[in-house]
Amino acid sequence: MTRGRGTDLADLLVAAQAAALTGVLWPGRARWRLPAAAIVGAGALVVSGGALALAGAAPHTRLTPRVRPPADARLLTTGVYARTRNPIYVGLTAATWGAAVLRRRRGPLVAAAALTAVLAVKSRLEEGALADRFGPAYLDYAARTPRFLGRAR
Repeated sequence: MTRGRGTDLADLLVAAQAAALTGVLWPGRARWRLPAAAIVGAGALVVSGGALALAGAAPHTRLTPRVRPPADARLLTTGVYARTRNPIYVGLTAATWGAAVLRRRRGPLVAAAALTAVLAVKSRLEEGALADRFGPAYLDYAARTPRFLGRAR
């Protein structure tokens, strides 16, 4: 996962993730109006996405933004992890899209799309690291649990 001169791809992804989140929250004037239903829907995404991300983070003893799991990490397969292998990413993505819509500007929407792409790449790298670390237990879990949303395979 190293790209020239010791820069780890995970570092680049973490930086891109931070930049995208900053882009969503960057100050600026709203450019258009939203219907009430869109405001309610976007607000629901922020709340439900935030709750899912927190539920995914709660069982971790040492959460890291890096791709490789900490040495003392355990494989989580119950609770929200029984529904999605990436509840933090799913929740963060949903909350970010909700916030971007509420910002009512093009920039935050572009930043939300960038975050979605970064987290998709990051999840694939993490899956490789988890398969290396947990072997058949992770592969079995991945076979029955969707990466993001959807039906189990």
